[in-house]
Amino acid sequence: MKVGFVYDPIYLKHDTGSHVENAGRLEALISFLDHTRMTQRLTPIKPRAATIEELALVHEPQHIAHVQAMAKKGGGWLDPDTVMSPGSYEAALYAAGGAIEATKAVLDGDVTSAFALVRPPGHHATPQRAMGFCIFNNIAIAAKYAMATHNLERIAIIDFDVHHGNGTQDAFYDNPQVLYVSTHQSPFYPGTGSIDETGTGKAKGTKINIPLPAGNGDAEYLRVFEEIVAPAVTRYNPQLIMVSAGYDAHWNDTLALMMLSVVGIIKITRIIKQLADELCEGKLVFCLEGGYTSPVLGISIFNTFNMLLGSQDIRDAIGPPPRKFDIPSIDGLIETIKNIHNLT
Repeated sequence: MKVGFVYDPIYLKHDTGSHVENAGRLEALISFLDHTRMTQRLTPIKPRAATIEELALVHEPQHIAHVQAMAKKGGGWLDPDTVMSPGSYEAALYAAGGAIEATKAVLDGDVTSAFALVRPPGHHATPQRAMGFCIFNNIAIAAKYAMATHNLERIAIIDFDVHHGNGTQDAFYDNPQVLYVSTHQSPFYPGTGSIDETGTGKAKGTKINIPLPAGNGDAEYLRVFEEIVAPAVTRYNPQLIMVSAGYDAHWNDTLALMMLSVVGIIKITRIIKQLADELCEGKLVFCLEGGYTSPVLGISIFNTFNMLLGSQDIRDAIGPPPRKFDIPSIDGLIETIKNIHNLT
């Protein structure tokens, strides 16, 4: 089986300085994948700049023009969390285009699965604005591209970043062609993703939010994926599964308070792969979102690629969290979500 990856040094042109989402994230990741010879086992996929028309599948013209103008004047802050440099617009075009090319390679059968190692990330970017380190919504643009060019009618997007992907949800809130499922810490940024956000009109029920209290770890995430995510995706029967892959729910990440280990991350990722194998001939596209501790990002993505290549081994040099927290039971939350979405 062929597993593809997208990367280009152009992503480093999004120069955010000492911002937590900085070029060093990808530099350290690629260095680790090269050092472990993982990149030699993968099929490279060359990114390109997304066109304005492709961006406009998700984003309003005013937002696209604003980002372009901000880069031309030397950069600046798009919101209190999201900064641009002169090279950020071009990097963002290539991030969206990289997600598109990863999706195209999977749908064309050039690879079975692919991971777009891109930045800036995307899942907070709404049709109207940048926010939360995100400029354009890479995964939403790629999903719209897949529907437009390959006539897909059902795409599942699974988002396990520790933050709710409000922008992705907004892009498809009234669109039944996309099942959006998110696990995220709550209450937490950006304040969206409650269980009653389920979509509107014909899309009602195709947006599934699983807001988890801080301190949840491997056991809780596995329950959620086994009892909610897997049944919901199976019932939806997608033609393609896409993943907003954020690694900031790991216990060693500095921006959140979840207790996932690398082992837990790969176990839930394996569930996603099994769903793709069973439902859509293995068609699976990952797109990098958060994850701000370089060792966690490196070993997690290494293990993800290893799993996609067919290995059952999980290498976790970081280990489990050093201590456990007293956390409320999620029994009631799981049952409520199952009742809302008729998964009982």
